[in-house]
Amino acid sequence: MAGKGKARLRLEEKDEYMHPIEEARNFNESMYFNIFDPTPIGAWFRIGNRPNEGYAEMTCCIYLPDGRVGFMYSRPDIAGNEAFRAGGMSFEVIEPFKRLRVSYEGDVCLLKNPHDMADPKKAFSRNPMVPCRVALDYEGIAPMYGGEKVNADGSPIEEAPEEAFARAHYEQHISGRGSVRVADQAWQVDGYGLRDHSWGPRYWQNISWYRWLPMNFGPEFAMMISIITLANGKREISGMVLRDKEYVLIEDARVEAEYDRNYYQTGLKAWARTAEREYEVEGSVISLIPLRNRRKTPEGELLNTRITEGMTAYRCEGREGYGMSEFLDQIVDGKPVGIE
Repeated sequence: MAGKGKARLRLEEKDEYMHPIEEARNFNESMYFNIFDPTPIGAWFRIGNRPNEGYAEMTCCIYLPDGRVGFMYSRPDIAGNEAFRAGGMSFEVIEPFKRLRVSYEGDVCLLKNPHDMADPKKAFSRNPMVPCRVALDYEGIAPMYGGEKVNADGSPIEEAPEEAFARAHYEQHISGRGSVRVADQAWQVDGYGLRDHSWGPRYWQNISWYRWLPMNFGPEFAMMISIITLANGKREISGMVLRDKEYVLIEDARVEAEYDRNYYQTGLKAWARTAEREYEVEGSVISLIPLRNRRKTPEGELLNTRITEGMTAYRCEGREGYGMSEFLDQIVDGKPVGIE
């Protein structure tokens, strides 16, 4: 259409808050936070509102120092998209792009063997449910990365909802402080992480596979590497490096991983190039929990998406840090499609 021109990214402070519900049945608006303290304790939290489907996706995942994982996933009913508040979890924007708050009060399934979650029904029935309380205050230590894809004239990008994943998405490296309690144990948390915010139509099955590596080495150096392969085979490589409180964009990257017999990543090597230099990163998975999302098509086909969430120790140029290695794959004939 004349006047629209080349697509661009738009991001405004008001985007920290909730967006109008769109017509697409699979409209999703979500926020995500992770945090890693050198104890090492790690955690991540997500709320994904799906108002046209009448529910939210709430996830709490806490990696304990002894290797156990406290995990909870629920789909509480929601009637709108007024807030990120569902299933005992809430996200609050204190100051856009600068300060946010995460809280959770409810139960978690305490997994001695986190791999049990490959079969959620068995995992929840065979492991104890224990009380959990989380109170974390986050501060941005970096500029914003990403935004909403719009046409040059600012008009919305038209996309087919049945093929979409996230039209709008931004990320930011952060610091976090607060407390985490699981059963009768409590930890004071003082560490670093990354957060994101997405909105637009989404099905988890609309991506063939991706490798997402957010990592922090302290307040002055952090990185995020993203490699996405779409259902049509097109590959998108992106990410950023935090240096001197500014982001330098990643122009090319690759990830080589080692796997166990279940195709869960155990370690990895990553390479990333910016306009000014190259980086080599090594990662060792400390603790991993396998998750899944399943959807039946109108034709009755059952689609199975697996997401392996690994708390990972990273090394780069003599520095040590922590983060996630999140590997998403569609499962076809019992095997993740992204395994080469």
